[in-house]
Amino acid sequence: MVKTPVSVSPKYVFFQGATSESITRTVLIEARLQKPLKLEPLEFTLGKLVKYQIEEVSEGKLFKVHFTSIPKSPRYFSGYLSLKTNYPQKPELFIRLRARFVN
Repeated sequence: MVKTPVSVSPKYVFFQGATSESITRTVLIEARLQKPLKLEPLEFTLGKLVKYQIEEVSEGKLFKVHFTSIPKSPRYFSGYLSLKTNYPQKPELFIRLRARFVN
């Protein structure tokens, strides 16, 4: 049995609604090893369309990443946030984002 060093739930973020709305989605990241987890943003491809914030809920163990769409965004877009970790077993995390909005 292989132990997963980091749990990401959900693995994909999907925004759906009106282009005039600001929608927030949250991803949970949980460390599954005894060693405290550290996260560092590497690349975010949707900086002009979505804002994000990393919240450390339980020091080194549980994180929430909040994604909020910016109103008046294009109807369709996709991208990702990559995070660097201090775990050699899982040095990088990818959270994929997609959106489908209506006017």
